Amino acid sequence: MPEASEPGGEFSRVLDRVLLGGAPSPELRPVRVASAVDEVADRLLTAIAVGDFLPGERLPVERELIQLLRVSRPTVREAIARLQAVGVVEIRRGRNGGAYVRDSWTESTAAAVRHTLVPRWEEFEQLFDLRGLVEGMVAATAARRRSSEDVDSMRDALTAYLSARTPRDEQTADSAFHQAVRTATGNPQIVMLSRDLLARISLGFPVEPWGKGERTDFHRGGEDHKALYEAIAAGEPERAEEIARQHFMISAEMIRDVLARVRGVEPS
Repeated sequence: MPEASEPGGEFSRVLDRVLLGGAPSPELRPVRVASAVDEVADRLLTAIAVGDFLPGERLPVERELIQLLRVSRPTVREAIARLQAVGVVEIRRGRNGGAYVRDSWTESTAAAVRHTLVPRWEEFEQLFDLRGLVEGMVAATAARRRSSEDVDSMRDALTAYLSARTPRDEQTADSAFHQAVRTATGNPQIVMLSRDLLARISLGFPVEPWGKGERTDFHRGGEDHKALYEAIAAGEPERAEEIARQHFMISAEMIRDVLARVRGVEPS
């Protein structure tokens, strides 16, 4: 299949050269045909386990999955059928039909997480570090360049986050808040770099990991958002940089927790 165009694709190649000496990214490289269905199913199971997609949420539609993972329609369909067979998703018909997440963890999940994360763990740790540095730069730049409209957008997203009543609403508001911060940099290339790194730690899906939606993480995220908003609004780049760098470690911790959950479990 021809490769789908990716935002920040050039940044991916640059980062690959820095991190892997020119080897393509394991997260975003086209899935090999011989194990395409296995790998797509494992990626989806792992993405659900780390909270990219939450219970009750619809997975990306078939067309989007084909573009994100650069595989064929039959591969996507068979992978989704496997998730349905193990009880992770249910297929709904009709106007709002699709594959909806039923449960974030089943007996099949541990093996999928091991297959997906363990061989790539060194790179994941490098990406966590790099993302903290980049997001610190994004926040500092936003603090230097933000307009009154940017500050209004951040405040609206912060209000939506603090008033959210479900993990899915929290995740949506979180995405809007960080998009407002990225936009405040005034540089589309910075925006693409930030989004590209998000996709790389999320196995090709441009969605922030959300764990199981624990309230402790929600409150911690809310406090970070408030502090980051205040620093950017006040034009304090050094403070904004440090807050953002620490804030984005939450996602890294969630992924580490999922890997730790399968440590010591015998391979199937």
